[in-house]
Amino acid sequence: MGINTERDIEANMQIGPTDQGFVRIFIEAGGMEIPMDFDPEEAEEIAEEIRAAAATARQVK
Repeated sequence: MGINTERDIEANMQIGPTDQGFVRIFIEAGGMEIPMDFDPEEAEEIAEEIRAAAATARQVK
C-alpha cells in the first residue's frame, strides 16, 4: 500500500484549534477516531506540504 493505492473508504476530517494552543486534525473512519495534534509551526509546515502537493497534482492532469 502507498500514496497511489486507491481505497473505497469513507472518512470525515475536521481541522481546528484546540483550547490548549494546538491545531488538531481529527479523522473518523470505519468506527475509528484519530486525533492528531500539532503545534502551530508544525501545522504551517503541513499546510505548505499540502499546497505543494496540490500544485504538483495540477500538473498531472
